[in-house]
Amino acid sequence: MKKIITLSMLFVATALFAQEEATKKLNFSGSVDTYYRTVLTASDALSPATESSFADQTGFALGMANIIASYEGDKTGVVADLAFGTRGLQAVGGGTDVFINQLYAYWNVSEGTTLTLGRFNTYLGYEVISPVGNFNYSTSYMFSYGPFSHVGLKADFALSDDFSLMTAIMNVTDVNNNTTGDYALGAQLGYAGQFLNFYYDGGAGIGFEVDYTGGFDLSDDFYLGINAAYQDNDGAGFYGAALYPQLATSDAFTIGLRAEYFQQLEDGGVLAALPADESILGVTLTGSYTLENLIIKPELRLDSASEEVVNFPDSDGAPSKSLAAFTLAAIYSF
Repeated sequence: MKKIITLSMLFVATALFAQEEATKKLNFSGSVDTYYRTVLTASDALSPATESSFADQTGFALGMANIIASYEGDKTGVVADLAFGTRGLQAVGGGTDVFINQLYAYWNVSEGTTLTLGRFNTYLGYEVISPVGNFNYSTSYMFSYGPFSHVGLKADFALSDDFSLMTAIMNVTDVNNNTTGDYALGAQLGYAGQFLNFYYDGGAGIGFEVDYTGGFDLSDDFYLGINAAYQDNDGAGFYGAALYPQLATSDAFTIGLRAEYFQQLEDGGVLAALPADESILGVTLTGSYTLENLIIKPELRLDSASEEVVNFPDSDGAPSKSLAAFTLAAIYSF
């Protein structure tokens, strides 16, 4: 009887230990965000909005609920990232039946090599889909008209402590089901936090895009982010650049600016409301106050176009060259 009790205790202890180990490997995280937005240069009843992605509704509005489940083994793992709500639907293509922001499996082949297969967020650009990963709540034009996500196979190589390389073969950007047989090639070269990114699909989607993303800690409290991009699809596309200075005034509060210049190419652009060979200058001032896991972001945004834009109505509803809006966002991450 004593042996049976001992064996039973050993079995229970082993089962509990295995369960604890499994729990440690399985992790859940995510975020929720919501906001209030009012237009300062026109009536909210006209629902005027910039042509950049997300945070474009007026009054009280929803962002998204983002739920991420990840399981990490010794050399392999999987990530399932689900997004619900207005921001999430726009991020996955605007449908009503696809809520998968990311879904991929990975294999750490060696200490410096990782293979990833599935749907993953883009490697191009300074900004990302989740508001937790951005300083500004609204998004830039370069982010909005570059890729959002890719479905394919990528290989990441840690060449040294400072150098990294990524190569990828993928469906055309933001295409889940490849029915045309068209594919895209991608690459990224990184050095000490600075990244040079490439994308090419032969004109089947956005054509060709090259992008630089980086930033520098100029002091303990001051950071400067930088983004520049050029996209060309048989003469249609854009180029632009943005600076992201951010100053931490305390442990809880940081103020930052996004100053972006966005130019459409001569043969056509990506903004339907803006004629070809025209430009937009966007200036966004954002405050970020953190309380535990809650982030409050008041934001003032001014967009100024080189020509009158239908989406930028004045107080009488006529097209104008500028649009100013105030947004108050709340983001909670867990």
